[in-house]
Amino acid sequence: MQSLIVPPLSAGQSSSSSIETVNSLFVGIIAGAVGMGYFIYGKRQTKLVPMLAGLLLCVYPYFTDNLLWLCVIGAGLLAAPFLIDF
Repeated sequence: MQSLIVPPLSAGQSSSSSIETVNSLFVGIIAGAVGMGYFIYGKRQTKLVPMLAGLLLCVYPYFTDNLLWLCVIGAGLLAAPFLIDF
């Protein structure tokens, strides 16, 4: 029965940080999936901006740990191919 007991949270850990970690993981997965689509579209259409935005969408979640910044940077990269055209 000891395997069913949940260990207590350590001093530096709270339940809200674990929820934020799950949310960050979810945002990272979605950003990577959309980024892969942008990259494939940019490569097939030989357009630099969607291809670069797709690559950055796949990579930036590894370097950003704050959920707010994940969403802000992701929204900017999602909008970039529509706003920048060359």
